[in-house]
Amino acid sequence: MAAGGLLLLGAEGQLGQEIRRLAGSRDLALTALNRKQLDITDAGAVKQALERGYGTVINAAAYTAVDKAESDEALAMAVNRDGAAHLAQACRDGGAALIQLSTDYVFDGLKGAGYREGDPVRPLSVYGRGKLAGEEAVRAALPAHVILRTSWVFGAWGTNFVKTMLRLGGEREELSIVADQFGCPTPTAALADAVLAVAERLAPETYGSYHCAGAERTSWYDFARAIFAGQEELTGRKGPKLRPIATVDYPTAARRPPDSTLDSGLFQATFGQGPIDWRRGLSTVLQELLVPQEKGQG
Repeated sequence: MAAGGLLLLGAEGQLGQEIRRLAGSRDLALTALNRKQLDITDAGAVKQALERGYGTVINAAAYTAVDKAESDEALAMAVNRDGAAHLAQACRDGGAALIQLSTDYVFDGLKGAGYREGDPVRPLSVYGRGKLAGEEAVRAALPAHVILRTSWVFGAWGTNFVKTMLRLGGEREELSIVADQFGCPTPTAALADAVLAVAERLAPETYGSYHCAGAERTSWYDFARAIFAGQEELTGRKGPKLRPIATVDYPTAARRPPDSTLDSGLFQATFGQGPIDWRRGLSTVLQELLVPQEKGQG
């Protein structure tokens, strides 16, 4: 790991909290800042913060409200594009390396196979365009970087598909779930472990862009089925009836790629990581979310 310690931005996001937990369990020296402590859209504040001499910066701060970004483009771009640019410049000035989190939404989902790092990009949404612009800003300003594209992130913290399904499943008897969009769910615990593995192995020969996501392709509908099957196994409670629908039957403000499956082979080979088993990660998250609640009701 680079000298100077680790700085984590986006400390209160779902990935940021998981990185903090994992770093604490490993006794790693980690400074974690939330948006109130450091707003990455403020170039001056970013420059001042990085003058403290960090060796590696992890940028888990992002505007992630995909649909809201369509009507809030200025702020989405300020965070995802300009914030990344400010960090890259400050890292270059301060001699730090940057780990930048990015997304499968930089692709249009029409390839028909798992996306590799060099495949053409074509984002369909403001969110995707902003994250791609952030990638480009990092590459242009800072050779000492690793960009990690991931997808369908879920965990015990923050807002994500698993928690939304559990909430809606407790409120409704039937849910309509999109069945013709495909991707790779990624548990935050595995992603946090991957981020720290990158931080430990940062060197000129590992700089570049990588994909890091769950190893098994699935649809939102089948992901939901797995969530409620896990809930029933843990608690005995059956989930709602699930009805598969097409994307056209569930209009959203932002267009999503129909199949944004990521091929994580390069990342695994470079950083010595095994495939991410999202089903195992889901079981752990459900245990964390549901079992204390069940015990509390007993």
